[in-house]
Amino acid sequence: MTYPHNIIAIVYDFDHTLSPHYMQDHTILRHAGIDPKEFWPSCTALINEKGYDQELAYMKRMLEIEAIRSLSNQDLKQMGGDLTFFPGVPDCFEELNALFSPQEYEELGIRLEHYVVSSGLKAILDGSHIAKYVKAIFGCEFDEDDGHISFPKRTISHTQKTQFLFRVNKGLLNMDQDVNDHMPEEARRVPFRHMIYVGDGPTDVPCFTLMKKNGGFAVAVYNAADHSRRSFEKCYQLAHHADRVHFMAPADYRAGSHLRLILEQHIKEIANGVLEERRQGAEKSRVPAPTP
Repeated sequence: MTYPHNIIAIVYDFDHTLSPHYMQDHTILRHAGIDPKEFWPSCTALINEKGYDQELAYMKRMLEIEAIRSLSNQDLKQMGGDLTFFPGVPDCFEELNALFSPQEYEELGIRLEHYVVSSGLKAILDGSHIAKYVKAIFGCEFDEDDGHISFPKRTISHTQKTQFLFRVNKGLLNMDQDVNDHMPEEARRVPFRHMIYVGDGPTDVPCFTLMKKNGGFAVAVYNAADHSRRSFEKCYQLAHHADRVHFMAPADYRAGSHLRLILEQHIKEIANGVLEERRQGAEKSRVPAPTP
């Protein structure tokens, strides 16, 4: 099967990219009465002392707390409504989609899709206000035993995030589909050159690198309200010293903001590129009528 390559995809990290907080802080930890300033250092101790992966460390610590262990995935989903976002989220999703109202775009079926790939918990994101705007959400997951979360079923580390960029690229969004199957470029649903990745820091470096190496677009965002400047400095390092991203901008998704201007401009450039490819293809396929 060959795809027309008329889809543009934006893939977002979540924590500190769409939201200024770790999702667990305002949901599970708040429910259990756990101070994040105590919880996260305990996870770091597992990482440093026993060599745990970051995601397994926080999931293990959660399962050690009775008030959390007694929850179900449905409970986590209901907590998703408590998540807070950077300015302009979630309105930006529909506003960006509206860029494709011109007739010339609609005739070719050019459209925009949104995805979230996070090392946080998928169940929480599934219940958030952004869920109805995105085509797919990928995140860590707990299995259940007798209606209670019981064991990590899936983890997504910062290096494993790249697998999900390939899933978007190939159109293999179901986890029972093998993303390693060979697929020629013309059969891939969303070319990397039609993809944008938005993240906030070093944990997004593998995705930023994959985007830049394959013709995609990488944008780093920072929290302008972080007076410690750590959020800004991470992005500055990625943009200026490491050359990992094309642009950096404050995490303000409202119309007219620096970030929105960057996203809108690049989305339009991709769309206009599709129009030009179709125009050139039509010209090459046209055979002039014989002259008398």
